[in-house]
Amino acid sequence: MENPPTKQPTTENEPAELDAIREALRDSEARFRAISDVSPLGIFVSDAAGSCIYTNPAYHKISGLDFDQALGTNWSTAIHPEDRQRVLAGWRRAAQGIEPFKAEFRFLREDGSVVWTRINSATMLDGMRSRGHVQTVEDITERKSTEQVLRMAEEALFEEKERAQVTLNSIGDAVLATDLQGNVTYMNLVAEAMTGWSCPDALGRPLAEVFRIVDGKTLAAAANPALRAIAEDSTVGLSADCVLFHRDGSESAIEDSAAPIHNRDGQVTGAVIVFHDVSQSRAMAERMAHLAQHDFLTDLPNRALLTERLSQAIGQARRHRKQIALLFLDLDNFKDINDSLGHGVGDHLLHAVAARLVASARATDTVCRQGGDEFVILLAEIEQPEDAALVAEKLLAAFAVPHQVDGHELHVTLSIGISVYPGDGDNADILMQNADTALYQAKASGRNNFQFFRAEMNARAVRRLMIENSLRRAIRQGEFLLHYQPKIDLVSGAMCGAEALIRWQDPERGLTQPEQFVPIAEDSGLIVPIGRWVLREACRQVQAWLDASLPAVPVAVNISAVEFRHKDFLAGVAEILRETGLAPRYLELELTESILMHDGESSASVLDALKTMGVRLAIDDFGTGYSSLSYLKRFPIHTLKIDQSFVRDIASDADDATIVRAVIGMALNLKQRVIAEGIETGEQLAFLRALQCDEGQGFHFSYPLSAPDFARRLGGGADAPPPARSAGDDRRL
Repeated sequence: MENPPTKQPTTENEPAELDAIREALRDSEARFRAISDVSPLGIFVSDAAGSCIYTNPAYHKISGLDFDQALGTNWSTAIHPEDRQRVLAGWRRAAQGIEPFKAEFRFLREDGSVVWTRINSATMLDGMRSRGHVQTVEDITERKSTEQVLRMAEEALFEEKERAQVTLNSIGDAVLATDLQGNVTYMNLVAEAMTGWSCPDALGRPLAEVFRIVDGKTLAAAANPALRAIAEDSTVGLSADCVLFHRDGSESAIEDSAAPIHNRDGQVTGAVIVFHDVSQSRAMAERMAHLAQHDFLTDLPNRALLTERLSQAIGQARRHRKQIALLFLDLDNFKDINDSLGHGVGDHLLHAVAARLVASARATDTVCRQGGDEFVILLAEIEQPEDAALVAEKLLAAFAVPHQVDGHELHVTLSIGISVYPGDGDNADILMQNADTALYQAKASGRNNFQFFRAEMNARAVRRLMIENSLRRAIRQGEFLLHYQPKIDLVSGAMCGAEALIRWQDPERGLTQPEQFVPIAEDSGLIVPIGRWVLREACRQVQAWLDASLPAVPVAVNISAVEFRHKDFLAGVAEILRETGLAPRYLELELTESILMHDGESSASVLDALKTMGVRLAIDDFGTGYSSLSYLKRFPIHTLKIDQSFVRDIASDADDATIVRAVIGMALNLKQRVIAEGIETGEQLAFLRALQCDEGQGFHFSYPLSAPDFARRLGGGADAPPPARSAGDDRRL
């Protein structure tokens, strides 16, 4: 081929230049491939349509696709569905501005595994026209995992901090922290409230400025507990009786402790103080201590405090060679007031009595309430027993003036027993025992008086205690028995009833009359089980006579005030009638006027219930008490029993005759039967018959009979020889 003449140099040089260009291009491609192959970043090259035209090994590792699998694919197909909308929105925004695209998203492999990637994309331009994109793809799964761990740790730390903050603000204790220098670094809400400082205001201030504490007893500044905890590197307690001053000057009692704060290396970096307000609990403790030693009603010292002060007074009197006196006081007839006017009035009266006793005593004396209506006065360091007598006389005079309580004028007198140290005892127990013995003697001597302890009183007290103990044994071993005294119809002369009278067959004392043990039984409360035995035995005996086809008569049983007011009285009567099978018409209960007049509403209710049962009711010793027509009409009474004190001189004493005539007339008008007790002579009997008295009872007819003798009387046999009359034959239970 012939070369053209013209442009021969150009023609000759053109292949060389092309070769050079091709060689340079091959070198460039080789370098690109070498760089691409060793690059830790995946490279994804796409054409203008977005189809893959090149990928490097790093991309193959990230995507899980080889070159052939990736060729022709679109880069966006691997975006995790949950990330797709976000990433493509960013891609479109970048495309509009023809700017580099950056994004982090999850690469979803064909096997379902996920790789977190960060992609950077740049556009390949041909002038202003895009020829495709080059994307670098970085595996950031490990970084994302680390970020996730850090984020979870941060969230956990935040939650822990928030939880701690909520906890510290929720607990009832105040919490305050300091640095090594003792400056405040933290306060919870309770600490803010108790100190009056907000946490922002307190931060960096010295603890002594924010947490001002003093000793509650001496008011001296208390040691800084935080600095102590730091210095000793141990938990320390606040000083006892510590008081915190609020920022406004108010005070509150606090207690608790301070402890050091350590860093991770175990070094002390500060201290934390935990404290709480104990003002209420401390006041409550003081109140409880006061209540433990004082009577709740009158706030006077109680027996415990009296015993303590008495022991102290004995010690002082022994050292100073002085005497002391102990006065035991009992309110006469307080129970009557309490029962008739109610416990509210009774409590107010006790308040008034306590105030009058304190006003009458010296400032150095101790006035104590033992309980109920019993009080004690301790006279410390008297010169002679007469000093105690003067105090007792002053007290009796003070109580001669009536008390005005809730609109009632109440007359209350005192019975006082006095023991003196050292003559009547050299310790608290003996002095109190002897004063109580003297008090019992004062009550037995007519009340409204005082008695000094005398040695012979102990003999009586010991005898009384022995009888009480013997009564307990008698109840257990069944040493009681009943005698029955007939009641006679004064018109026909026939026996119409009987009264059950208790006797005690004491193994040591023999047959013991009621007046020797009934008062002691009433004082000790033993009258309840004894009275229950009497009621059951009387009902059992009458039923036994009925079962033996004897013409049994109703039997009357005396009921004491203690029995009548017992909560189980009504149920007990019903139970005994049911157990013995006795028809209620054969039982008559005798009660005194004073029993019925105390708490009239309650008495009426009990009497109505007894009447409903079918039990007959009688008023014993009528005329010696209130003798009020109003209560006679109010209560369902069947019989009035004229006291023997009026019958004894009925034929010779005009006053007694008038009283008996009035009682019988009243009973006739009220359609009630009348029985006169204590009939001993024919003259008395004739007088009572003339007044139309219904029934009679007394030695003129018969002495009390044993159960066998009374049975023979019921059977019409000869009366048993009457026992010798004793002082107790006219006493009944």
